[in-house]
Amino acid sequence: MEILSPVSGRAMPITDVPDPVFAGLMVGPGVGVDPVREAGTAVAPIAGTIVKLHPHAYVISGDGKSVLVHLGIDTVQLKGEGFTLHASEGATVAAGDAIVSWDPAAVEAGGKSPAVPVVALEGSAEALSGLVTSGDIAAGDVVFVWA
Repeated sequence: MEILSPVSGRAMPITDVPDPVFAGLMVGPGVGVDPVREAGTAVAPIAGTIVKLHPHAYVISGDGKSVLVHLGIDTVQLKGEGFTLHASEGATVAAGDAIVSWDPAAVEAGGKSPAVPVVALEGSAEALSGLVTSGDIAAGDVVFVWA
């Protein structure tokens, strides 16, 4: 299964995400994206069902796999301020569908990291291949393959 970047920016190893839970792979393996600093919309990394949706994070499950997208670090503390939902929990989405609009520059100006972890929940590092961990990427580009 191809996992798409939810946002445009610069790819990085998940171990470089400035949060010990994500960097320590406690949530699961994946990649990080340092997003472009302009308002935009985060998209679905896979086709499936939105099983969890918060303004700052969402989980989409499809084909027996679940992918977590977390928009920024410690952004739960913003209580939804600056995030606009374009979907609802339980909705079926296609890869690349709009999920949440946000402004990484505003998150950063508020003292939080705008880094976006893209995590293969309950996945193993060995099941992932082709991880993109450097260079510029666009929303919708493949960032890893989950076997």
